Amino acid sequence: MSSIDPARVRPPAAVGERRLLVLLAGLGALAGAAAKAADESPWRWAADLGTLPAAWVLAVALLARGAGSARAAAVRSAVFFCAMTVAYYSWAAGVLDFGWSVQLPLWLLLSVTAVPAFGVTVWTATRRAGALPGLLLAFAGAVTLARGAVGRLWAQALSEQLGTRPVQLLADVLVAGFVVLVLPGHRSTRRWAVAALVPLTLLVRLALDARG
Repeated sequence: MSSIDPARVRPPAAVGERRLLVLLAGLGALAGAAAKAADESPWRWAADLGTLPAAWVLAVALLARGAGSARAAAVRSAVFFCAMTVAYYSWAAGVLDFGWSVQLPLWLLLSVTAVPAFGVTVWTATRRAGALPGLLLAFAGAVTLARGAVGRLWAQALSEQLGTRPVQLLADVLVAGFVVLVLPGHRSTRRWAVAALVPLTLLVRLALDARG
């Protein structure tokens, strides 16, 4: 009988995680190509969804919340966003003939630093109770609102936004609501997240305005 080297036997969980990462890379590539195609579409709502942060905050939040560990949350988020970034700029260069952007290395760097850090933050915050986890989730929701259509209410009336960006306005509100109401695993975390959402949105918007 031939002996089997235990070191070469991969645990089923490791094999499943590797397959999941391949799937996430494929989904990220599809998302990146779709986002760039949406950028150039004649429909404003599609362009908004492709560029404003609501969809991407939701993607990382779901990937992180479903992960079994902080490490898995970081790796899954990074794989998805790296594939998405490469596909986004590849679509621009190869299909739309825009050429390769100098922003590609920057976004790849963010995909392996800021994105997995955000994934770990969400993973941790959704599993702990108290003020700090609630504030972290509120900040994620605040970024969605402040950088999206809701944040532009500072310059435009609500009626104007409803007339020009109704889909993105709804997406911003739904994603922020999901982050502060659905993701928290404890009531105290949810209470803190809901209470801090509007103040943090105002602070993020002021910071963005000050930066110009």
